[in-house]
Amino acid sequence: MEMINALGRRKTAVARVYLMKGEGKIIVNGKDYREYFPQSHVQHNVTDPFATVGIEKEYDLKVNVRGGGFKGQSEAVRMGLSRALVKLNEEFRKPLKDRKFLTRDSRAVERKKYGRPKARKRFQFSKR
Repeated sequence: MEMINALGRRKTAVARVYLMKGEGKIIVNGKDYREYFPQSHVQHNVTDPFATVGIEKEYDLKVNVRGGGFKGQSEAVRMGLSRALVKLNEEFRKPLKDRKFLTRDSRAVERKKYGRPKARKRFQFSKR
C-alpha cells in the first residue's frame, strides 16, 4: 500500500485526504491538526473515523483543505478520511456508515434574494 486518496466536502469546504502507512501523524495544510484546529470539539471530528474503526496510530494522514470555516473544513476532512478508510478496507464501511461519516451533508447557506435584506428575512412592514 503506498497512498490512498479521497475527497470530502461540507458546506463550501473541500478536503483532499491522503492516507499512508505510518505512526499516526495528521498534517492539515502543512501544520499539525491540533495547531490548525485549536478547538478540541473540532479536533474530534478529524480523529473520529480512526477511533470508530479502532486504528488510531497505524496510518499517517496528509490533508489539503480549502474554503469554508473551521467546522465545515473539519467535517470535510472527516468525510474524506472515512472514504479513504473504506477504500483501504471494505469492512470499515458499516461502522462508518452507522455514524453517518460517509453521508454528504448537503446543507449550505441559502443565497440572498433581491428586495430582501437576507435570504428570507423581509424589511419591516409599515401600513401607514
